[in-house]
This record gives sequence, structure tokens and C-alpha cells, in this order.
Amino acid sequence: MQSEAKNVNSYLAEIPEERQEMLTQLRALCLDVLKGYQESMVYGMPSYQKGQKEAEVAFASQKNYISLYILKQDVLDRYRDRLKKPGVSMGKGCVRFSKPEKIDLAIIREMLQDSSGSNGAIC
Repeated sequence: MQSEAKNVNSYLAEIPEERQEMLTQLRALCLDVLKGYQESMVYGMPSYQKGQKEAEVAFASQKNYISLYILKQDVLDRYRDRLKKPGVSMGKGCVRFSKPEKIDLAIIREMLQDSSGSNGAIC
């Protein structure tokens, strides 16, 4: 479900209340770790990119899960084994969490740090 929000504050205000705290924490983590990145709304979700390049990181509140997009394939591949847990599924460029409490912010921090330093291709 794509949002029509024009900025991230508006996006966070419209998501279900039970997800707001975790997504606000996720946003704060992105802003803290992804130095030199610009925050914007791309494809209806909060996204982070360097300069005019494509988004490298994004997150979204979907109907049945919270998605975290780590679009540097090399980074996501390094974390696949650590993310294999009940309530967590993965796609080519995303991690889907069935509930906010399934999100491990320590691992997310590591992934964001690795993504920031990676020269890998965006999937």
C-alpha cells in the first residue's frame, strides 16, 4: 500500500498506532547512521539516497508486515543467515517483519553501516 504522504513526518502520522514507535525508531536510526544521505518519500515510502542516485535504503508499513529495503545486494546477502528467524522473511532487496517486536535494531544498525560503506550494486 503506497502512501500519498508528501514527507516522512506525515507518513509516520498516518500509519497504525501500534507501529509508529518502531518506525519512528527506525527512522531515527537511518538519520543517525546514514550520514550524507537525503531523506525523501520515494514510491510512497521513506527512502534514503546519496545525491541524485537511487534510494539505497527504505522502509514501509505494509498491510501484514513492516518492510525494510536494503538495496545493496552484497550487504543484504551478508545478513541473510542472521535474519532467519520466525516472523521474518526476505526477498531480493527487502526484509519483512511480521510484527514491530520482530525488528532487531542492533542488526539493522549494522546493516545500515555496511550499506553506507558499500560500493556494491543496487538491486
